[in-house]
This record gives sequence, structure tokens and C-alpha cells, in this order.
Amino acid sequence: MKTLRTIRAMAVCLTLGLLPLSAMADRIKDLASIGGVRDNQLVGYGLVVGLDGSGDQTTQTPFTVQSVISMLSQLGVNLPQGTSLQLKNVAAVTVTAELPPYSKPGQQIDVTVSSIGNAKSLRGGTLLMSQLKGADGQVYAIAQGNVLVSGAGASAGGSSAQVNHLSAGRIPMGATVERAVNSTVGQGEYVDLELNDADFTTVNRMTQAINKAFGDGTAFPQDARLIKLHAPLSTADRIAFLSRLENLSVDPAVQSPKVIINARTGSVVMNQTVTVDNCAVAHGNLTVTIGTTPQVSQPNPLSQGQTVATQQSNIDIKADKGGLVNLPKSANLDQVVKALNAVGATPQDLLAILQAMKAAGALKAELEII
Repeated sequence: MKTLRTIRAMAVCLTLGLLPLSAMADRIKDLASIGGVRDNQLVGYGLVVGLDGSGDQTTQTPFTVQSVISMLSQLGVNLPQGTSLQLKNVAAVTVTAELPPYSKPGQQIDVTVSSIGNAKSLRGGTLLMSQLKGADGQVYAIAQGNVLVSGAGASAGGSSAQVNHLSAGRIPMGATVERAVNSTVGQGEYVDLELNDADFTTVNRMTQAINKAFGDGTAFPQDARLIKLHAPLSTADRIAFLSRLENLSVDPAVQSPKVIINARTGSVVMNQTVTVDNCAVAHGNLTVTIGTTPQVSQPNPLSQGQTVATQQSNIDIKADKGGLVNLPKSANLDQVVKALNAVGATPQDLLAILQAMKAAGALKAELEII
């Protein structure tokens, strides 16, 4: 009896040992979204007041003064004709937000405030009541509150120091929803399931998983991104159907190898399917330094000449020695990273190296530069 229990325990352990393969599957809600369930972009215009002399320069941003005059007139303050306002503590801004699906009036959402004039900083400012409109021109939210800026800066005597960005900030829960967006899940008895990334293999596997769980004829693939679902008509049954569906597990297709290069920041990101063939790489840095020294040429006494200021330039060219490094054929991301680190190149150097490896056919991946 004890032996039988031991055999059963070993069988359970062997079965669990096979689970990691299926545990790598993703839920449908992580791979796709329900058609019609999405965020909506909102945008508005407003004024940030209470700045410490870091607002817009009114001589270069006349719309800031016009906005202040219009606001004051709405509040019952009428300025005499020809009044010239010299404002330093006001900045014109755009206010943006995302309206989540099924948002109801009274709910609060975050907003982002960005300067559109020449304000030096929005730190310490307060956004006055601003309307946020959708693409249809209707007002969906009202924003107001204190602007939170993560940066800091100071200047004096022509010198300045700044940490992070000062001309944009956020107001957590700074807008109140005033209008709901009518969202319908599907048309009639059908609901659309839209994949985040178009792929025929993933669509096929997802269709099979849905039909296996709910019965044949539930899912109909339309193309590499869209699956049409036959869903219950009643609201309660449809919600239960979608809740069960989005938690089904599907093995997505293997990602195509891709390397993303950001030429502005020098960032290099690659996914786990990137491989390289055996190749040799040599890379060296070329540094050109130009130094300029101002000099003054004095005329000889009684020569009636003039003092002339001249510039003397010194040019220094330095080429670092780049050794030839053999990169072995690599089958996984860890080996690729170790091989590239062996070259001793900086992230900026990798931009040139990866492009050259791709041109030589050694980099087995799609190279995308953003």
C-alpha cells in the first residue's frame, strides 16, 4: 500500500513537472480586448495661476492676456479699454486626460497640464476650471486643482540649475467626469474580440480555445486580428460569458525577433528571440577636440595701428584602438548580451555595431529605429 502511494506521488510530481510549459500561456484578456471597450482622449485649454514669476511673457504670448481678460469679464470684472496687463504669474496650458470606458458622471480622473507659451515653470501653480472636450466637441469633464511638478530649478546672475522638466505636470484625480460615453459591447448577438498584435497563429489558437470551452460555433475568425463571438443576449449572461472568456489561457505565437533602437537616447532593447551568427567585430572611437584661445594683437608704439582680437584654434584628433572580437553563434538572449558586452561598446556604439551586423547578415532580427 505504501509503495502504491509512493508511485502515485511520483506520478503527480512528473505531471507537475510538465506544467511550466502550459503555465507560460497568457490569458485572453492580456492578448486581446473587447471591441468598443476603450479609452477616449480628452483635451482642453486653461490657465495656471499663482506662479512665482515664472509665467508667460505677455509680450510674446498675447493669448495669455486675452484669456485672462475673458475670464475676468465672465467673473464680472470689466477692465478699461486699452488696459495693458503685465502678467508674470499666469501661464496658458493645454489640459489632457484619458476617459476610461464606462466612466460615470461624478468619477474623477487624472489630468496632465502642459505649457503652450514660454513659461519657465508651472511649479506651485493652480489650474483654473477648464473644460475637457472629446473628438465630437462635447464637454466630458471639468478639471481644476494644484499642479504637481516633479522637477525643480533655480536661476540667479545668469546661471541656472534644473532637475527634470518644469513646464508640464499632473493633477491626480484633478478632473470630474460630467458626461458618460455610451459604450455597447457588440451588435446584437455578436461581440468582437480584437487582438493587440495581428497574428494568424494566435487567432487560430484563440478560436480553438474558445470553441473548446463554449462549444463549436462560438468563435469565428475574421482575419489576423479580429474574432467574432456569438454571445448571450441578456446583459447578465453576456457579462458572465465575457468574464469566463477573458480568463481562458492561450499559447500565443512565438514573437518575431526584433531589436528596437532609440537614436535620440541611445537605448537598445531586444526581445528573447534575437539570435546572432558567428561574426568578427572591431570597433574604435574617434575623438576630435577643438580648443580656441582668444588672443590680443597690440600694434607697435607710434605705428598708428589698432588693437586686434584674434582666435587661435588647436585641433586634436585621437583614435582609440579597437581590437577584433569574435562573436560566437548565440541561440538565446543571454548569450547575445554577453557577446555584445565582450566588444566593450557603449550604448551609443551599439547603434552602429548592430546596424553593421544586420547589414552583414549576422544579426537575425528585425531592426527598428525610433
